[in-house]
Amino acid sequence: MGSDDVDADSSTSEQSPSTEKGTALLRSTLLSPGYLRLLLLCALIGIPVALACFLFLTAEHELQHWVWEKLPEELGYDRAPWWWALPTLLLAGLILAPIITRMRGHGGHVPVHGLGGAPIGPLDLPSVVLAALAALPLGVVLGPEAPLMAIGGGLALLAVRGMKQQAGQGGPVAAKAPMLLATAGSTAAISSIFGGPIVAAILVVESAGLGGAALVMLLLPCLIASATGALVFTGFGDWTGLSIGALHLPKVPPDMTPDAGDFLWGVPVAALIGVAVAYLRGLGYLVERWLGEQTAFRIVLCALGAGVMLTLYALLTDRSPEEAALSGQSALGALAADPHNWSVAALLLLFLCKGLAWSLCLGSLRGGPIFPAILLGGAIGIACSGLPGLGTTPGLALGMAAASAVVTGLPLSASVLTVLLLGSDAHNQMPLIVIAVVVALVAAQLVPQRHGLAAEGP
Repeated sequence: MGSDDVDADSSTSEQSPSTEKGTALLRSTLLSPGYLRLLLLCALIGIPVALACFLFLTAEHELQHWVWEKLPEELGYDRAPWWWALPTLLLAGLILAPIITRMRGHGGHVPVHGLGGAPIGPLDLPSVVLAALAALPLGVVLGPEAPLMAIGGGLALLAVRGMKQQAGQGGPVAAKAPMLLATAGSTAAISSIFGGPIVAAILVVESAGLGGAALVMLLLPCLIASATGALVFTGFGDWTGLSIGALHLPKVPPDMTPDAGDFLWGVPVAALIGVAVAYLRGLGYLVERWLGEQTAFRIVLCALGAGVMLTLYALLTDRSPEEAALSGQSALGALAADPHNWSVAALLLLFLCKGLAWSLCLGSLRGGPIFPAILLGGAIGIACSGLPGLGTTPGLALGMAAASAVVTGLPLSASVLTVLLLGSDAHNQMPLIVIAVVVALVAAQLVPQRHGLAAEGP
């Protein structure tokens, strides 16, 4: 037996006791009465969290529909006029300024920092819900994912206070029960907007940076809470017939297998998207720092500035400002269904105007950062699909993957989310999606960090 074989056997024998100890710890934890009660509690928490999120998303969707479609029609317009975003965003700033500066909880986390941060306490939830329902429908260029996670985590923490004895009787499970329940509640909430429990659980677990037994112990509560919540959410939606506007693509471009041209163009396009999105997010950090003094007044100015960018898009393209406003869920679906309805110039202006409005909102207003970034990446990807050898479907896929990877800092979550959005088209696009994620994340690191302009994880 050679020395290499001896070293390998020695290394294996040294690792075995540690592995066995971890396996025994995991087994004893998963079968402990405290952890089993915790799983049951997480399954039960998924039900009220799903109902609360359904009501929140339904209200947000209906208000958005009224502001951007019904009200313009009642005033005699076929669609929202070019100037529509100016008064709506000004109103959003006037509403958000006192919520952010005076109310407990300040309306939630600053979105430029991603989805992370400490869980929102139950007493902070009113400001989060009020900020989201009052501002997001008015055209704030942010998504509902961050308020949803705050609602889920806050409701779970509220359940912990009322059911402490059900979460475990002493030991490590009881000590970690509040954190696990808050994480499970956030996962159950965000699964409602990401179309299911898998991508939400992956996002939360990947952002937590855990592994081994700790990963399993966190993943199971997240999965069971989001799965039971998804059942309630889907059934309640079918029963009421109400729409929540979840992120999905009802129709995507025709499927095609990427060829050499798609990969040759895909690498530089993904790098371009990575750098561009990182710079836009970096501008959000600059906006956040600028709010240090005269915060309320400058919040209003930022909201109005976002309205100016949306108005500029409508004037330059002769299209509705609604396409550049809001979270981008509807615009992304329309873009995927009929990408040729946009000229290359319109797509580039969508990226520029919506991107700058997104930067202003990231550092000053409240909401989620992910959804607008996915639309921005998709717009650039389709705009570049006219390059020789780059197809429309590969362009859309790599654009969404690259942008979501940079804004979240989570490569696996970005890949899975893009695959789920593409549906049946995803199988052939998976290699390109993964390459786009890796290239975009690496390219984003070229943006100078010393100025606060680099992409960071949530």
